[in-house]
Amino acid sequence: MNKLKIGIIGLGTVGSGVYKTLKNFDNVEIIKIAVKNLNKKRSVEVPSSMLTDNPYEIVNDPSIDVVVELIGGVEPAYSYLETAIKNGKHIVTANKELLAKRGEEIFNLAEKYNRVILYEAAIAGGIPIIMPVKTILAGNKINKIHAILNGTTNYILTKMDTEGASYEAVLKEAQELGYAETDPTGDVEGFDAAYKITTLATIAFKKKIKFENVYREGITKIRKEDMKEANEFGYKIKLIATASIDENDNADVRVHPMLISKDTTLAHIDYVTNAVELNGFPIGKVVLSGPGAGEFPTASSVVGDILAIAAEFGKSDYILPMMRCNHSTKANPVKIEDTYNKYYISITAPNAIGIIAKIGTICANKNISLSSILQRGVSKDNTADIIVITEKCQEKLLREAVEELKDCTVNSIIRVAD
Repeated sequence: MNKLKIGIIGLGTVGSGVYKTLKNFDNVEIIKIAVKNLNKKRSVEVPSSMLTDNPYEIVNDPSIDVVVELIGGVEPAYSYLETAIKNGKHIVTANKELLAKRGEEIFNLAEKYNRVILYEAAIAGGIPIIMPVKTILAGNKINKIHAILNGTTNYILTKMDTEGASYEAVLKEAQELGYAETDPTGDVEGFDAAYKITTLATIAFKKKIKFENVYREGITKIRKEDMKEANEFGYKIKLIATASIDENDNADVRVHPMLISKDTTLAHIDYVTNAVELNGFPIGKVVLSGPGAGEFPTASSVVGDILAIAAEFGKSDYILPMMRCNHSTKANPVKIEDTYNKYYISITAPNAIGIIAKIGTICANKNISLSSILQRGVSKDNTADIIVITEKCQEKLLREAVEELKDCTVNSIIRVAD
């Protein structure tokens, strides 16, 4: 049997999982692994002869068929993969940032050199989503995606919800447990989920989505009071990566907290679990859920991609055609201010006669209908906590209405899922 020769760049958590998993298969062989520090102690024992601290030894090695990139970031990862493709190597990657920011370039290069790039692990960890969309769901016109794509933020929001704790307290706990990085910005400010929804929407809609056109808002302003109020109104708060496209190819792609009805599946996706909900014709709605990160869940997707190449390698001059980039037109980006949403608004207002009427009048003047408005008593400082939930309205008008609430403090504005 001719074994598929593999070179791996990166031997961190995911790389270690890939190494351990690939040992169970006799049709692939790991030739070399690039690491930053040759002397670092690792959770996996690797022969020293297999290690290098120079990734170019891998991408320039003529004996290697597939380069597996697991280091993340745009550079130097892009340069490594560019060289590998030009040297005739297929690519497996888990690099969501690279795909979101320079995916078009790298896919065009791969097509030019007749190489395939597989990236199942870059979207939802261990959840199979790219291959199902490209194959078994290929007969569907997918027009909407709602997804929970970041385990760190989902863990934090779940703990805030179940324990009534503050964001700051739960973040600290998550860092101590290893669920959140020392610098959690990439997760809690929504960057990670934004990278993932950029690529997922591009694949699902068959239209190019630019990362810079994806609206992004994190969870750092979510309060434990918002969690309590959301529950009382029949909702949960989740960081949702959402994308929709209309018949004119206008694509609304964004990441931000949302109030999700307790009647929906996504409302019950808790802790580090991820989920992707696809809507389209003829299938309707389908939800895929599972572990979105971690050593073996992510390794599962990486190894699946490697084995997909192994099964086709040498049998055709153009392997895995369904998995290749097959779209050339760009979607028309929709600006967040032009979108229509329902909103949850938490307001602290002076306890004065007519304050609720004033809020109602300001909203009415902006063509904003109110679904619910509730006052929570009067505090010692003679202010009242007021919760407003609107009907669907334009974001631009909602922002204008909030600007006119000059006598009030707006604590939170969170969009509400349809």
